[in-house]
This record gives sequence, structure tokens and C-alpha cells, in this order.
Amino acid sequence: MKVKTLSVLLAGLASLNAGLAHAELPAIEAGGATFNVYGNVDQYLNFMRSSSGKSLNALEEGGYLRTRVGVRGEKPVDTDLSIKFQLEQGLNITNGSQADSTRLFDRQAWVGLKSVYGEFRAGRQNTAVFYRGSYIDFTARTMGSVINAFGVASRYDSDLAWISNRMDGLLLEAHYSFAGAKENETDNQGVYQLAADYENGPFRIGYAGVGGKSPYASTVDKTVFYNNLYANYDYGRGKVYLAYVRTNNNASTCTNSNSDGSCKAGYTLNNGGAPLGNTGSLVAGTSAGANTYYNIWQVSADYKLTPKLRLGALYGRIEDSSGTGKNANGWAVGAYYDIFKDTMIYALADVLSNDPNAGFRPSGSAGLPKNYTAASDVNGETIRGVQLGFVYKF
Repeated sequence: MKVKTLSVLLAGLASLNAGLAHAELPAIEAGGATFNVYGNVDQYLNFMRSSSGKSLNALEEGGYLRTRVGVRGEKPVDTDLSIKFQLEQGLNITNGSQADSTRLFDRQAWVGLKSVYGEFRAGRQNTAVFYRGSYIDFTARTMGSVINAFGVASRYDSDLAWISNRMDGLLLEAHYSFAGAKENETDNQGVYQLAADYENGPFRIGYAGVGGKSPYASTVDKTVFYNNLYANYDYGRGKVYLAYVRTNNNASTCTNSNSDGSCKAGYTLNNGGAPLGNTGSLVAGTSAGANTYYNIWQVSADYKLTPKLRLGALYGRIEDSSGTGKNANGWAVGAYYDIFKDTMIYALADVLSNDPNAGFRPSGSAGLPKNYTAASDVNGETIRGVQLGFVYKF
């Protein structure tokens, strides 16, 4: 990249710190390419109470749309052929830290080729399951969503992807991650994805799935998967959403460890872990959680009371089909108001009820920076919450 081009991009990024004055930053044209610097800030007040009697009141981030900053670009190189890229970093706006301190661009870092045959991409990318959140429920599968409380496999490294152009309403997608590739490939922990999305007028129906292979001859030699079916109908003033998930991507998790790595007494939650990691880790083949299978059902609807005000509600059920009793159900109601062109405020009330053997916790677009960590406040308990927040996009 030429020095002049780099200086223009850096100037665009620096302008974020000088005051975010516009809903969208203007595109930057340089060297025949178009660059866009973008991002958002999401903060909210979270008031939760567990049926254990413990309350938690905190300023959180990422209830609806994880705080982030990114740059994407595209450059035509031939007729019907363009080079594209995207770099995106998540941030914790409550303390200014990176979402993942081990990466410069933790959310996305890929380059691709756009053609008449679709897009071909390589690098760290969001999963097809993840970016379809707005098709799942009125929350866009964020705070308040029962499906989101279960956890969603979000992105993987060394991912090759093909995304078709939409043809007669149908879009197809396929991925394969080489992040676990090793010599001789005897224990290649590959992660694969398939997805299809069909639109016809007000109707949408689709499938998105991701699966990860365990190492050869591992202790728990299971493929861990997350398969999501969804449908929604736009009736003019809002949408009705139906969603179903079949998965074994959940396990117990430790929220407080001793110096030797063992879990401190009273800090093992019955759910919340993910054998197929939610942000890029691979199936290790050691988690017994992969032996437990779940069905998740959810129904949701929203209604635009005014052009700026949208109301919504949902109900969901997590069913442990393996007979270990890790069931849960929950509901949520919410309101989203576009107070300015670039700013939305939101309010939610939600309940997540765990059966005696279950240990699910609420989650937003990002994991809650402040959440219940003691097993006595989560396992078998009901967690009620009210959230008040805003999202500013630039």
C-alpha cells in the first residue's frame, strides 16, 4: 500500500478519537480502491436478580451490538472482478481494553475475491450461523434471546469460504477452516460450515450449520455441531420469527480457578462451556459435554408502533434430549427507539429459568463483563433482568 493511502486510512481512524460527529464516516477513495472506516459503541445498565437472592447491578457493554471499530475495502481489478478485505476489532468500552488482548483484529481479518460466481474469502471470518442473528428473533439474537443464552459458534481462523450470489431468492454458503491442520493430518480438527437462505417476498427460510471434528482417537471422539433452522415473515409493521437449533455444543464451565488450574469449589456452572469454541478454539476431544444433545425452540415477534419505535417479545425453551435434566426456558420483551439517525436506545425485561441441573446465564452480543459466577446463583436458579442501553453507530 502506498504511503499516501496508508496515511489517509490512519487519518480516518484517528478521526474516531476526535469526536464521532456523523452517522457514517465518508468513504475514502485511494489508488482506485474504496475504503470505509466504521464502528459502533454499545453500553447499557444491567439490573439482574437471581432467585438465590443475589442481585447484580452493573454498567455493561455489547448488549445489542458489540462495540467495535473496523475498516473494509474493495478494489475492482478486472471486469466483474474485485478484491475485498475486512479488518475488525472488538472493544470493551467500559474500560477501553481490547475484546481479545491476543489479537489485533479479533472479530474479522480476511481478504476475498468478488466475482460473477460469488465471493471467495480466506482468513478469520464470522460463521454463517453468527451473522444471521437478525433472522432469528426480535433482539437479533442478542440480550434477551434464549437461543443466545445457550451460546453461538461465532468465528474461526484460517477459514476458506464461498458465498454465492443470490439467485432466484436463494443464497448458498460453504466454509472450511484449516486452523487445526497438522502434518499427515491424522488429527486434523477441521471446522466446516454449510448454509442456505431463501427469500420470497415477505417470507424467509434458511439453515446454517457448523461442525468441528475432534482429534483422532480422542477421549470424547465426537463431532461437535450446531445446526440452526429459521423462518420469518414480514407482515408490514413487523416480523414473526421461528427458530430451532439442534446441537451438542455445550458443557460445564469454571468461572474461578486455582493457581494449579483446578476449579475452585462452588464455581462450576453446569452449562456455559463450548466444546466447539464460540470464538475460534477447536474441538479438543476431552469435554464430556459433547455427549449431551439439546433441542432449542424459540418463537418471537416484533411490531413497529411508529417508524422509530419497535416493540418485541419472545419465548424459548432449551431441552436436554439426553436425559441429564439440563433444561431451561425463558422470555423477553423489549423496545428499540431510533432517537437520532445514528443512535438507538433500548430497554429489555427478560427471565431465564434453569431446571435443577441446568446452569445457563444471560448473554448479549458479547459475553457480559459482569455476570454471576457462583454456582449457587446460577445452577437451578431463575435469573431476571432489566437492561437500559444505547447503540451509537458511525
